Amino acid sequence: MKNYRSVYIENNDPNKALEDFLCRLHISGKAEDVDITAALGRVTYEPHFAKVCDPFYNAAAMDGIMTNSAKTFDASELTPVALKLHRDFEYVNTGGEIAGGYDTVIMIEDVIIVDDDTVQIIQSAYPWQHVRLVGESIVAGEMILPSRRRIRPVDVGALVAGGYDKARVFRKPRVAIIPTGAELVDSVRRLEAGRLMESNSHVFAALTDEYGGVAQRYPIVRDNFDELLRTIKSAVSENDIVVINAGTSAGTKDHTLAALSELGVVHTHGIAVKPGKPTILAEIGGKPVLGVPGYPVSAYLMFEKFVSPLMTSMLGFMPVQAPTVSATLSRRLVSSAKNEEVVRVAVGYVHGKYVATPLERGASAVMSLVRADGKVTIPRLVEGFDSGEVVQVDLMAPLSRIENTLAVVGSHDLIIDILADSMNISSAHVGSMGGITAMKRGECHIAPVHLLDEDTGVYNIPFVHKYLSDRKMALIKGVGRVQGFIVRPDNPLGIAGVADIADPARGIRFANRQRGAGTRLLLDYCLSRQGIEPSGIMGYEKEFNTHLSVAVAVKSGHVDAGLGILSAAKAMGLGFVPVADESYDFLVPQEFLDEPRVRQFVQILKSGGFREQVLNMGGYTLEGIGEIVYL
Repeated sequence: MKNYRSVYIENNDPNKALEDFLCRLHISGKAEDVDITAALGRVTYEPHFAKVCDPFYNAAAMDGIMTNSAKTFDASELTPVALKLHRDFEYVNTGGEIAGGYDTVIMIEDVIIVDDDTVQIIQSAYPWQHVRLVGESIVAGEMILPSRRRIRPVDVGALVAGGYDKARVFRKPRVAIIPTGAELVDSVRRLEAGRLMESNSHVFAALTDEYGGVAQRYPIVRDNFDELLRTIKSAVSENDIVVINAGTSAGTKDHTLAALSELGVVHTHGIAVKPGKPTILAEIGGKPVLGVPGYPVSAYLMFEKFVSPLMTSMLGFMPVQAPTVSATLSRRLVSSAKNEEVVRVAVGYVHGKYVATPLERGASAVMSLVRADGKVTIPRLVEGFDSGEVVQVDLMAPLSRIENTLAVVGSHDLIIDILADSMNISSAHVGSMGGITAMKRGECHIAPVHLLDEDTGVYNIPFVHKYLSDRKMALIKGVGRVQGFIVRPDNPLGIAGVADIADPARGIRFANRQRGAGTRLLLDYCLSRQGIEPSGIMGYEKEFNTHLSVAVAVKSGHVDAGLGILSAAKAMGLGFVPVADESYDFLVPQEFLDEPRVRQFVQILKSGGFREQVLNMGGYTLEGIGEIVYL
């Protein structure tokens, strides 16, 4: 193995890198003939000209009789014309051939039957009345479909009518997907500490299918250079595009760059995109080979950015641009000017405008992709966007769904997931104060809050009066829940209260919630009452956005304790030390109470099924749930 390790990774403009890559490859699609029954959705490789006329003969368009129009010219109600079977007319059904010198069809409803051999007509017919002439639908030799046309259901029918039983289309590109990493496993049964589930290849395979290609997933390649070389060689020989996942950075076990340099030409290593910077664009034997980072978000975005255009070039059509909308940004987005950054957002439709709320930005935050309604791109040399600024959002969800979705911005709780299983909810976990701010700006329908007023000991209502006194607001009563310290099972460190986590002698590592979260305010309230300085808590500055993320941090052993709700501790099988009971309610403008989505939300809260699910989770009380408190 040669030493190809590159500590310095380039910072290439992503669009320029893609354009240069496509130019160097000279990609052109290949043709194949497919049965017409399998042609739907494929792209025509060449124009298809009709082989036969449709109809192939003069055909009756109605059930009735065929006759010679000249024999009917004198027919009227006063002077009916009699016609004899086999001499003047023949019976014909729809689609029957018009022959024997006949040139018109009279509908059976307009025929008076006299006897078995005789009929009368009382209205004249004109030549070729109710007759489909040869080639009326399709004329032999005319073009049915041009090249590079995606075949629709109606196109299938036209091809069949024009004499085709097969269609010549662009062959589906075969895409090899090679996951790498000694830490990866492909079965949950093999999951243990130090092992991660390999999921990216399944995402890539699904995207390949969605784009119109054929995916071939290869077994996980451990961090072994020779094994990687063998797998890449095999993949290149069997496929049109090869995608290697992970090993693209500059670590001692990152062999992708070295392998590609050994086997072919590396055109680009390093894209000025965040996340996704250590992407590799290479060529082996005239075929594109890409190395994409291992983090799920980076992997998805780089596959979408570079593999999709390659596939569409091979499939014979231009990439379809994602639909976009202009949306008001609910929070400031700060970005490094060095890189283009792609930020996932939840999109709501509130007060007749679209609102984009940023989700988690980490390269490993796979759920930010699942929850995202769209993406906002911060260009290079731009340091971000201000709150309230209008930005372009590339949609990942249909507008019809967004416009019928309840926008929920505020504090996180597991019951939001239960609600979202029964109705369309777009949620962003920004903390209770973040929800108050979003509500003040008109950026959501509902804001979940649990804010304790230090002066009165009352939850939520004082904050509404303080920050939204100029609007008619209401609280939809939610759940009572228990906040406390989430600790390891059986509480081995004996944590009993706030004083314990602030004791420097004990060295307890703490997981805190983000600024503005109701849980963070509760912690500060407890610290203040006992005269404890936050600086004495190890980990006070480390922020987690949800109760579950706090619980996961405790379960993984990264921290010893964190303040959160009982249901999160139960979900992770952890211990719990109660601190306070609180009210988790839903803030809503009174004008929205008659809005169908809000009414549905209240109905679900009051339903027996929802109540049963919440109680089964533990840690909640449901007194007054769904009641409206006007403020």
